[in-house]
Amino acid sequence: MEPRVTINGTSTVKDIHPCYESHNTTIVFTSNPSIICVLLYVFLGSMSVVTVCGNLLVVIAIIYFKQLHVPTNYLILSLAMTDLFVGVVVFPFSMAFTVTSCRFNPALFCQVRGSIDVTLTTASILNLCCISIDRYYAICQPLTYRSKLTHHVIGIMLLLSWGVAAIIGIGIMMVSFNREKCGNSCVIDTVLSTILACVFSFYMPVIIMLSIYLKIFLVAQKQANSIQNTTCQTTKSGATVSKMERKATKTLAIVLGVFLLCWTPFFFCLTFLSAINARVSLPVFETLNWLSLSNSMLNPFIYAFFYSWFRSAFRMIISGKIFQGDFTNTKLL
Repeated sequence: MEPRVTINGTSTVKDIHPCYESHNTTIVFTSNPSIICVLLYVFLGSMSVVTVCGNLLVVIAIIYFKQLHVPTNYLILSLAMTDLFVGVVVFPFSMAFTVTSCRFNPALFCQVRGSIDVTLTTASILNLCCISIDRYYAICQPLTYRSKLTHHVIGIMLLLSWGVAAIIGIGIMMVSFNREKCGNSCVIDTVLSTILACVFSFYMPVIIMLSIYLKIFLVAQKQANSIQNTTCQTTKSGATVSKMERKATKTLAIVLGVFLLCWTPFFFCLTFLSAINARVSLPVFETLNWLSLSNSMLNPFIYAFFYSWFRSAFRMIISGKIFQGDFTNTKLL
């Protein structure tokens, strides 16, 4: 789902990209990179390292500590694995695209990169959607939560998430392969496939999550008001409920707000430009693309670092304590 980019033959390479220079008719990586080029590498590389380390901590914590072996955390584990692959695979591919703009790489490289990018980022979004469904049953239907969200159901949800993501990713790659072979309908087919990919990868999950979180807000507020209006509750208890409500509201606002902040500009731009078959400035597209990818870097902080038992697990992992004995049954606070 890359933008259409044109290069003016009269422009210098330095005007197009800070990491390349021209020698006669040959375009090569500059031997004297500019400060912008160096900072670009450092910044993107740092994002990749933080993404990998953060999600790796989540993966190790959930796998190692038995206290975290619950259905909800299996969804978080799948999300962390997805974001880990984004950091290991998508980030390097995206860095290569960013510093070369795909002009100096084979078409196959860009097509495979796009397919992997779409598959993993879609899987990440769908995992977020599954987590919102899990939270809905946990908060809105607590009495039937354990009977409805069983390990079997969680497994089906994860298989569907990864399956849909793989289908969309492979579909995007097939469309890219067929672009040069199709006839007059090529532009229409490409635009249609891009819009459909956006709908299934972003808009539908967003609508589902917005609806679920809105329902959670309403139910949580209703439950809090019900408890506060109970005559046997003390003023202190009412204050505690109010504090819990504010904390839950803040958590959901951060989760949904960061997700929309990272992904909405990219998909809006992609959908709008595809619909009108317009060209887009490469720096603008790359900025939006990296903003969306940063969600994989932020997810560990939002979904794991927020909870005290994960923080305890992380401290034990980082300090190396888990290598000094068997702490799998440790009670995490």
